[in-house]
Amino acid sequence: MKAKIYEGIHKQPAGAMTPTANIIRDAWVFGIIAEDETCAGWTIQGIEALYDKVSHAWEPYGHLMSNLPPELRERYVRIYAKAVEQARAAGWDPELDADSD
Repeated sequence: MKAKIYEGIHKQPAGAMTPTANIIRDAWVFGIIAEDETCAGWTIQGIEALYDKVSHAWEPYGHLMSNLPPELRERYVRIYAKAVEQARAAGWDPELDADSD
């Protein structure tokens, strides 16, 4: 059986408003991966390992954006505001979104 390969955050439908894309965005926020890393071609195991690193990075802040220090909070707001803008332009409607990956 062939391993499932992630298509990359910019190739996900409806602006990539999925749990996997949020892991990637959070990894950008914490500097775990560069902001130009889309994770295209990564295996599920690679994404799961990234999730573990992101989860660990959130621990000191109680997994709450409001607890982030100013620099990280500003990066978070910038990254997520851009993501929401791009997703809406791609047709994503949070009121209708019942999909996840």
